[in-house]
Amino acid sequence: MSDHNYRHPVKTIVIFDGSCDFCTAIAELLRRLDRRRRLTCLPFQIAGLPERYGLSVRQCEESVWTILPDGRRYRGAQALASILDLLTGFPLWQHLYHLPGLGPLSEHLYRWVAAHRQYLPGVRPYCQRPRTPCGAAHPEPAQR
Repeated sequence: MSDHNYRHPVKTIVIFDGSCDFCTAIAELLRRLDRRRRLTCLPFQIAGLPERYGLSVRQCEESVWTILPDGRRYRGAQALASILDLLTGFPLWQHLYHLPGLGPLSEHLYRWVAAHRQYLPGVRPYCQRPRTPCGAAHPEPAQR
């Protein structure tokens, strides 16, 4: 991905959909697994957040994004591979992603999960929680 005029983060930034039960659950899992505190998970619904990292809201609606401290940006399955490399401390997942056929297969699987995420288990979405930067703009969800 090309570099744009945006501020490089100190930590790796994970931009996720804060209105999604499943996405919020995954972001919380990543926070728990991040023992070295090198990730910051943020919902794209925070005002101005996508633009701060050279992204559009539409890009963030389509997939998860990872922005590394050196400015590299990844989306979808490749973003998840970079997160797994960071969490394990071993650059295995990005290498696997670049093996012939595995990148496209990973992206296909990612798109399937993204299209069906409303049917996957999750937690109360980040943006529907009180006192969150995006939570005040959303009404309380109806009971399911």
